[in-house]
Amino acid sequence: MPDVTKTATPVDEAVTTPSVDASAATGKPDKARSLWGDAWADLRRNPYFLVSSVLIAFLLLISAFPSLFTSASPTVGDLTNHFLGKPELASIGSEGWFGYDQQGRSVYARLIYGTRASIIVGICVTAIVTVVGGLMGMLAGYFGGLWDTILSRITDIFFGIPFLLGAMVVLQSFTERTVWVVVFALAFLGWTQMARVMRGAVITVKQADYVHAAKALGAGTTRILFRHILPNAMAPVIVVATIALGGYISAEATLSYLGLGLAAPTVSWGVDVSTAVDQIRVAPHVLLWPSIMLSITVLAFIMLGEAVRNALDPKLR
Repeated sequence: MPDVTKTATPVDEAVTTPSVDASAATGKPDKARSLWGDAWADLRRNPYFLVSSVLIAFLLLISAFPSLFTSASPTVGDLTNHFLGKPELASIGSEGWFGYDQQGRSVYARLIYGTRASIIVGICVTAIVTVVGGLMGMLAGYFGGLWDTILSRITDIFFGIPFLLGAMVVLQSFTERTVWVVVFALAFLGWTQMARVMRGAVITVKQADYVHAAKALGAGTTRILFRHILPNAMAPVIVVATIALGGYISAEATLSYLGLGLAAPTVSWGVDVSTAVDQIRVAPHVLLWPSIMLSITVLAFIMLGEAVRNALDPKLR
């Protein structure tokens, strides 16, 4: 009888051999990404984040090294450069690129040097209110009881004061209004929102199992707060802080426009807008350029905050 046993060919073996997962072949299981890892992966694909990051990086470069972008002085004027003259838009980067103001000073140079004041105010105020408000909100949310009552009532008192009106009152008490005085006035009244956001986040996080496990293992209060609760409660705080930074820059410009914020010889976009109002009909470019620069800066930080919010909020994915 002929042998009917079929010999397996290499082709048959290739067809019948089960596929082996790459992670099983290497013996290394796929590593699960954390919330921050997922957020960073989303941000890298978000066009709003990319555009706003480039704009903010460019603004930071301008504020740190303004002399790289112009050699003109923002405070020295020449009355032979009349503000009614048309801007030299064809001469990119020149002293008269955006024209001159009523004192013969280069509008372009003042735009470049005015970036520093706005960026310093925005970043410093945001850092202070995040630290102060975050600390008060964390203590109120974690300890609760009498701590929560006292700190929440203090927050409510400050929260009831109109932000700009209160800043005006604080600034009126200073004879010299420098950048740091404006930072103090805005931070003195701006920490309340951050405290409320942090308090709500801490109340949610402290009920997690890993916090109860840390308490059961004998971890101290400081370790629990800064190693377990704070890192997991920072997501909403970062979102609010990023969006609020643009608001603080806008608030500084508003106060300077009203004559209660920064004052000469400090170079500020708000100061330039305030002094250019009288020439809006005959020389609108003097008002137009600082207004555009201010709008772009505030928009960049708001776009960044929205992108971060969408990346850190699982409900929006």
